[in-house]
Amino acid sequence: MKEITFSVGDHTLRGLESGPADAPILLAFHGWLDNAASFNELRQHFTDYRFIALDMMGHGYSDHRPISMPYYIWDNVADVRAVVAALTDQPITLIGHSMGASIATLFAGAFPAMVKQLFLIEGLAPLVYKADELPSLMADAIVKRERQMSKTLRPYACKEDAIRARVNGRWPVNQQGAEWLIERGLKETPEGFIWRSDPGLMLPSIVRLSEDHVTAFMQAVEAPVSLYLGHEGLHDESWDRRIELLTNCSVSWLPGNHHLHLYSEPAQAIAVAIREQL
Repeated sequence: MKEITFSVGDHTLRGLESGPADAPILLAFHGWLDNAASFNELRQHFTDYRFIALDMMGHGYSDHRPISMPYYIWDNVADVRAVVAALTDQPITLIGHSMGASIATLFAGAFPAMVKQLFLIEGLAPLVYKADELPSLMADAIVKRERQMSKTLRPYACKEDAIRARVNGRWPVNQQGAEWLIERGLKETPEGFIWRSDPGLMLPSIVRLSEDHVTAFMQAVEAPVSLYLGHEGLHDESWDRRIELLTNCSVSWLPGNHHLHLYSEPAQAIAVAIREQL
């Protein structure tokens, strides 16, 4: 693997690249608070492809957005468009996990001609706010943001403490996955080790799309979609209605949790399934 950078306006997006420079491109987007290393296990099965995994804005080694600018998921669509334009003038294949899957779906809905195929892992479309609940949810988010903006990160004494925290986090990962994510996600300060990701990512959303908005994006997707879900993942019955909105979507169930692509056996199964469709 080697580092790769993209200029997006006044900011820089960074990521990890592997494979031949002239090979077909696979562009991958990670989940919330993860980074490009999220695809280290999966990329091992695509040595004959140009596999590029981004650190999305505010994550890993990529720049942070301005402190006054909230992290809205739709802003990633413009970032992705800039990256795709820098890579190719042909339709591109996208891989997304969790938040990254939502970003891939929004991009494919907004720019259907730029997307050849979508491979989504434990994610499909963004979280929403109900329209009639938006005023109270907005007020609650603004108050919470005011309180949280004054808080500071508590550092870890050593990397091992951070790895243990990541292994046992809200969405657990295995030891190897945690080590990969920590390598790009942690930085050392005089006080100890802190997360490299922008603390602003932890603030509640003031605004989210509505279900009608998400429906419109999904109905605009023209590329075939392959969705991979873990038996212990985040799927619930609300996903089924969204899946039906897609004109060409296949669903595969595999052993594993929300980060199944960081485990060798399900990652290999996902890779085999993807390669059969490329």
